[in-house]
Amino acid sequence: MHTIDLTVRFCETDALGHVNNTSYFIYLEEARVKFFESLGFGVSTEEWNFILASTTCDFKAQGYFNDKLTVDTSVSSVGNKSFVLTHEVRRTETKELVAKGSATLVYFDFKAQTTEIIPDELRAALTRHAGRLPVESES
Repeated sequence: MHTIDLTVRFCETDALGHVNNTSYFIYLEEARVKFFESLGFGVSTEEWNFILASTTCDFKAQGYFNDKLTVDTSVSSVGNKSFVLTHEVRRTETKELVAKGSATLVYFDFKAQTTEIIPDELRAALTRHAGRLPVESES
C-alpha cells in the first residue's frame, strides 16, 4: 500500500461548503502519480506510459476546507496490458472513510498510439502492492 497526506484547500470546496466532487478525482490522480514515483517509474511526460481507461469515486462522507486527508493506494488487479488501482480517502485523525475510488490504467505507447504488454519490471512492482489496503468497516 502507498499513502499520501493532503489538506483540503479552500478552492476545492463548493458553494455548499464541502469538498466538490471533482476535487476527489484530483486527489486520486495525485495519489496515482506519487504511487508511480514510489515504484521508481518516471512521471515526466516523456516517460509516461499509462493512459487512464476508467476512474470511479464513491462518496461516503463529506469533506471540508482544511480537512487533513490520507489517500491509500493499492493494486487490485494486474492484467496483460492493464491494471486497476484502488484508493481510499480517509480523515487522517479519525480514519473515517470519506471516499473510495478506482482507476483502470493501460500501459500505452504514445508515439505508436497502441497498447503494450506491461513490462516484467512494472508487473513485479505492481504485484508487490496487490491487495494491501486495510480491511476496515466503511464508517
